[in-house]
Amino acid sequence: MPATIETIDFHGQPALALATQAGARAVVSLFGAQVLSWIPPGSEERLYLSPAAVNDGSSAIRGGIPVCFPQFAGLGKLPKHGILRTRPSVVNEQRTGDDYALVTLRFTETDETWAIWPQNFVAELTVVVDGGRLDVELEVENTGHAPFAFTAALHTYLRVREVENARLEGLYGHNYRDSADHDRIKRDSGDVVVVEDETDRVYHDVKRPLLLRDGNRNLGINAEGFPDVVVWNPWEERCAALADMPANGFRHMLCVEAAAARQRIELDAGESWVGRQSLIAL
Repeated sequence: MPATIETIDFHGQPALALATQAGARAVVSLFGAQVLSWIPPGSEERLYLSPAAVNDGSSAIRGGIPVCFPQFAGLGKLPKHGILRTRPSVVNEQRTGDDYALVTLRFTETDETWAIWPQNFVAELTVVVDGGRLDVELEVENTGHAPFAFTAALHTYLRVREVENARLEGLYGHNYRDSADHDRIKRDSGDVVVVEDETDRVYHDVKRPLLLRDGNRNLGINAEGFPDVVVWNPWEERCAALADMPANGFRHMLCVEAAAARQRIELDAGESWVGRQSLIAL
């Protein structure tokens, strides 16, 4: 039986359910073009979706892989994390093969986005489930007549069994901006990143793949086009202040995000840019 793509109702919102012959599954919400679930073959859920997430069609959904564009976090004058995660997308392509499923969701400017960010653009998110791999690709095209610049991220919430026991490898020697410590620039000198307190770091110029060790589960994390890696966990106090997170939610999630945060990406009229994050169940 080949892979399938079905339109489903996911907590009251339209979504696409992807499934492969080998048993991989994913759910992508049309609202925000947001991946909400990914289960590799013979495995368990690898993305964290808050059980208190709001699914009202207007609020950002806490968890999965929100798309941040054209602004990451509060690095500018636009709404935090930009304008896509709280807007509906349209299905541009669906394709299946013997053991893969692919969907592409599209955003373009509207009167509402123009009032916030007056630019002509096309932003497409392509999600591919193939074996034990999830590829998420963001492509941005400047369809206007003047240059624009943006920051962006795939705000990936990874599910971990216990965040204090998780180990993230591959960031040794990189400089990072520590937003949990007054935006100081620091250098990572440890063999692994261990989360034992509030963590909010933007690592710069990361070119090598990362490995997340979570008990007997390993996850490879690769990025292309995105120069930065964000590592975030709100920890106990900040998590308790989030209405759409359970009090202990921080213990079961770790955000490892492909990002273009330190320097803006500049596109001339007619130019496009592509960034990708790949998660590989090992």
